[in-house]
Order: sequence, then structure tokens, then C-alpha cells
Amino acid sequence: MQIRSLLILVGTIAVLTPSVAVAAPGGESAAASVQTNLDFVWMTVAAALVFFMQAGFALLETGFTQAKNAINIIMKNVVDASAGGLVFFAVGFALMFGPSWNGLVGTGGFFLTGIEGQSTAWTYGFFFFQAVFAATAATIVSGAVAGRVKFIGYLLFSVTITGLIYPVFGAWAWGGLFNGGGWLEQLGFIDFAGSTVVHSIGGWAALAGALVLGPRLGKYDDDGAPQDLPAHNLPLAALGVFILWLGWFGFNAGSTTAGTTSIALIATNTFLAAGAGAVGATITTSLRTGVARARMALNGVLGGLVSITAGCATLMPGFAVLAGLIAGVLVVYGTYAIERIADDPVGAVAVHGICGAWGTLAAGLFNVGAFSFSQVAVQLIGIGVAFSWAFPTSYAAFMLADAVVGITLTEEVEEKGLDVHEHDAAAYPDFEDIQSDFEQAHQEALEQA
Repeated sequence: MQIRSLLILVGTIAVLTPSVAVAAPGGESAAASVQTNLDFVWMTVAAALVFFMQAGFALLETGFTQAKNAINIIMKNVVDASAGGLVFFAVGFALMFGPSWNGLVGTGGFFLTGIEGQSTAWTYGFFFFQAVFAATAATIVSGAVAGRVKFIGYLLFSVTITGLIYPVFGAWAWGGLFNGGGWLEQLGFIDFAGSTVVHSIGGWAALAGALVLGPRLGKYDDDGAPQDLPAHNLPLAALGVFILWLGWFGFNAGSTTAGTTSIALIATNTFLAAGAGAVGATITTSLRTGVARARMALNGVLGGLVSITAGCATLMPGFAVLAGLIAGVLVVYGTYAIERIADDPVGAVAVHGICGAWGTLAAGLFNVGAFSFSQVAVQLIGIGVAFSWAFPTSYAAFMLADAVVGITLTEEVEEKGLDVHEHDAAAYPDFEDIQSDFEQAHQEALEQA
């Protein structure tokens, strides 16, 4: 009797299951509805991971620079996420993803209004995902100009890059992801998650800022040779790198904006390239200096991540390792090369600008479909256009800000640090009290002797 009842129950379920699968609100099948919801959840979670990268950048930049500017670094990252996000909401998103004018710039969707052809829910989710990307591009600049720019000057540049510089190039390469359609993407430009769109744009902007502001006090000797200004807290910087590594899974795999099986390859490539970047940088510095330098290893991780961002969906794992390994080498030699022309305290230009360009080229060289000279040519065009747009516009933006509000520091202010001068606080007040007591006691001991 129990067996018969069980068979009847199973049969009933089998009969009803097809009708349940088909019937769903709005005529959408249950399976399709679940997939749609999954897409929204994945995109939102991935965006949250990318937003968490702001914490990683804040810790990395703080640890790599001097203690007297730690609070200023934190404040600049807060500005990137807050003011930058608001400007992207008001202007940047429309310029990047609005209906395109001749493949150059979007023309609608300011303040997320008047958007056609997209559901309201998708518009909100897609905006959130893209806004945290815009904030990332701005934050790349923060470390490169650390310790020598007034807070108001950085604020002005942060809203400029999120409201204009980044969105315009983004419209050329990614506009078709929403309501637009850029000329560069129409050529077949490959940059899945932003080696160039986000990282090279940020890297070239960082170079412009470093050149306009000039070097920190003591960075170069009388002969112009660069001097090492030690990082004040490498463990803090290492924690920042691991947070960035975690966030990058949202950065790359989240760029599917869909919860599909494709995220498995993307996540694997992201993980492997980062590891290869660390190994490449460590081996290079060991051979070059005889020492495995922690700063280079940490930046090697980031260089590997940047290098795989363009091709994370179109490279096989072996090529992801190769791309990351080469990026690790480029981080080392790129840092030394940039150091001779500009003071970049965190190595942002080498990590994001140079490795971003390399990653974009690698996406064409190692494309899983097939190698073609035409694809490589398109990649090179994108790399060149990114520099030609981001560097001069950023240079002009810094110069204009300097002319309007004055963004450079006096030697006295720079010597004391921006924390005290601009924020009336110290990151390590207890340590400073202890240090002061130690110096006083030491001086008294010398006098007694």
C-alpha cells in the first residue's frame, strides 16, 4: 500500500513538473526566471567585490607611502568612491552608455533618467556595477600623486576623471554594453574587463599627475638620481594587495553581468595570472639585485591581475600564466624606467599603465579563437588611443586645477605632512608621542654624557 501511494505521488509530480516549468509570471519560464534573478544577484555581488577594492587600494597606497600622509590617502579614496560615484551618476554614465553620437559619446541618461530600451531594475544594477569601475580608475591616480597634492586639487581631478576622461574612452570601447555603441568596439577591440578602459586610463592619468606635481622632497639627489623613500608599513600594503586580489574576481568574472558557467574560466585565469605576476617580479628582482623585494612582489601580483583583465574570457589558462609572468617582469623594469622621469610612490604607472597596455595586446596575441594580425592591429590602436586621450586631458586637468585653486604644496607643508595640514589629525598619534619621548630621552642622555 505504501509503495502504491509513493508511485502515485511520483507520477503526480512528473505530470505537474512540465506545467510548473512553463508557467511563471509574465509568461517567463521558471528556469528563465531563476536565471534572470541569478544574473542580478551575481552582478550585484560582483559590484560589491569591486567596491571592496577601494579598501585594498587605500591600504596598499597607505602602506607604500609615508606615515605622515596616511589619513590623506584614506580621504582621497573616500572621495573617489563618494564624489566620483555621484558625478558618474549625474554625468559619466550618460556620456559612457547613453545613445551614441557618431560612436564618440553618449547623449542621454543623465541622472539615470530618460533611458529607453532597458528595464529599470537592469539600469540600476548595471549602473552600480559600472560606477564602482569608474571609482577604480580614479583611485589608481591617488597613489601616484601621494604626499604632494592639496586635497581640493585631488577632489577636482577625481570628479573630472569619473565625469569625463574615463567615460568618454569607455564610450568608445564599451558603449554597446548598454544603449551606446563606440567606434573602437565596432573595430573589434577586445578589452573584456578593462585592462585599457580602466587600468591604462588610470595609469596614464597617474603619469600626468606625477609630472605636473613634480617629485617629493628627497626623491632625487643633486645629480638627479632617484633615491628610495621607504614604505612605512609593508604588512598593511600586503593586506591591501590580498583584498585587491579578492576583489578582482568580481572585477573580471563579474564583467559577464550574468551568472553563467563562463565565470569559471575567468576566475581561473585571474588567479593564475596574479600568481605568475608575483613569481615573475620576484625572480626579476632577485636576479637584478640579489634580493627578493616585497614591494615588487606585491606589485607583481597587481601587474598580473591587470594583464589578464582584457583577455580573461578569451585566453586559455596557459596563456594567462604567460601574460602574468611577462607582466611581473614589466612591473620591475617599468617601475625603474618611470622612476627616472616621474616620482610614482606606489608604482601605479608601471602596474596599471604599462601592464594594462601589455594585457590588452596579449588579449589579441593569445586570443583563443585564432591569432590574426588585424586583431593585433586593432589592439594596438586601442592602446595608442587610450594614451593619446588620457594623458593630455589629465595633464590639462591638473594644470587647470593648479591655475584655479593652486594644488601644489610648500616645502614646509610637505615636510610636516598632509595629515596635520589638511585634516588636523595624525594616523599614529600614540606612536608619535612615544617617538617624541624617545627622542627627548635620547637627547638628555647625550647631554649628560
